[in-house]
Amino acid sequence: MKKVILILAIVFGLLALRAEMVEARVRVRGYTRSSGSYVMPHYRTSPNSYKFDNWSSRGNYNPYSGRSGYKSWY
Repeated sequence: MKKVILILAIVFGLLALRAEMVEARVRVRGYTRSSGSYVMPHYRTSPNSYKFDNWSSRGNYNPYSGRSGYKSWY
């Protein structure tokens, strides 16, 4: 019985960790800059205090543009 509880605790712990790692997407509406140029609607990662989980960070991949990250975060 103790083994079953331990296994369940590990599984739920891993699921909770995975839920933390899921990136949130935010849709940005199109807008006109003060210079008069129009910025198309797009998606970006939700703002937070981490630099390593943005799509432009090295090692990450932007699923919308197909580009790999290029900025180093260290």
